Amino acid sequence: MSGKSLFDKIWETHTVLPESEDTPAILYIDLHLVHEVTSPQAFDLLRANQLKVRRPDLTLATMDHSTPTVPVSSLKELKIVSEPEAFNQIVQMEKNCEEFGLELRGLGNPERGIVHVIAPELGATQPGKTIVCGDSHTSTHGALGALAFGIGTTEVYHVLATQCLLQRKPKTFAINLDGSLQPGVTAKDIILGIIGEIGIDGGTGYAIEYRGPVAKQLSIEERMTICNMAIEGGARTGMFAPDDITYEYLNGRPQSPKDQDWDKAIEDWKKLPSDDDAHFDKTITIDISKLQPMATFGTNPGMVISVDGNIPSSTKSDQGFKKALDYMKLESGKPLSGTPVDVVFIGSCTNSRISDLRAAAQILNGRQVAKGVRTLIVPGSAQIKQQAEDEGLPEIFKAAGAEWREAGCSMCLAMNGDFVPEGKLAVSTSNRNFEGRQGKGARTVLASPLTAAASAINGVVTDPRTFIG
Repeated sequence: MSGKSLFDKIWETHTVLPESEDTPAILYIDLHLVHEVTSPQAFDLLRANQLKVRRPDLTLATMDHSTPTVPVSSLKELKIVSEPEAFNQIVQMEKNCEEFGLELRGLGNPERGIVHVIAPELGATQPGKTIVCGDSHTSTHGALGALAFGIGTTEVYHVLATQCLLQRKPKTFAINLDGSLQPGVTAKDIILGIIGEIGIDGGTGYAIEYRGPVAKQLSIEERMTICNMAIEGGARTGMFAPDDITYEYLNGRPQSPKDQDWDKAIEDWKKLPSDDDAHFDKTITIDISKLQPMATFGTNPGMVISVDGNIPSSTKSDQGFKKALDYMKLESGKPLSGTPVDVVFIGSCTNSRISDLRAAAQILNGRQVAKGVRTLIVPGSAQIKQQAEDEGLPEIFKAAGAEWREAGCSMCLAMNGDFVPEGKLAVSTSNRNFEGRQGKGARTVLASPLTAAASAINGVVTDPRTFIG
């Protein structure tokens, strides 16, 4: 009998009732993350069925998607700067949390921020936990050795009411990252390279575990970027085995175990990594040494090339290829670099952490954003905003001509007042380049913070290595 994978170990210890041919498994959930966009109908269902939230202590609520990134200190100010739908979602979130006894990290709270940024930051995300949220990028939390995935609004209701979830067990997929990172190549380039390799449906039906020498060297923030976009390769989730880097990251955080509980937690966490003889349903190896800075050119994350490459005539994600190029106003055979840029967005649950902001500052320091290029830099949480300010990063951004904003999802999804104008092209550090994702008619090139900052300086899509040697 072969050993067990990290995924299998967590799945088995959280199975209340195993799945059968007719019914999914019942899975116990350790942490439920809730935000204002996918929860209102779930709370309505609780009311309609006269139910309470079963475990308020295992529910972490914040506001991020609809929250504006301009300073707001009251609902009166919020109403002035917000779209009516966004305003109503925020007001309703406050009412729902108050009624059902949930602690809300809302407007003005020093711990507020993007849900996938604040949970690890607070130490709520921990190895071996099952974590869900009504948001597809919940896979981010797999960076710390958790089994984390997005759920729908009805499932949000199920977890609020029962702390359990009906779920079919996915297969396992090992992605071995060999070699070493080259200068100018980041975690964002790794995941874009992986999606380019496997396609946008290459992970469908699988839980991915990222393994190998490169995986072991990555920081937790880099791992979060990679897990965040596992979903863009079709996977149910992405995971890294917990290790000393994980334990060091979690030690001393507000919700991390303390004293004797910490020692016991470490003991348990060290049992989680996949056994040497663990079986995986699918395995591939990617040589990261050959990877270059990457950027998308189409309308899904699988339409990706090295930033200094020419736009191909087809890709593994070939659905609607010509339509995508027409939408993006790009041509096969032409270079992507040199394409004029109108907007640069550095932020989102993919790339808004302090290391991402430092990377952008490295490029922007002492330089000027090109004339006519709007550059928005948005921290992922109030704590990251404070840390960046303590380090003097906003002074670098503002001196370069970039805007420094409050924490939130911002321009990633254009539902909070931040959007890319119709027809304009944005280089964005977010995770989706679908048609209309960043605003009606907006054209999106996904890239790393280094590439985004370099493109802001030159006013065209730019290889960041021209600035870093």
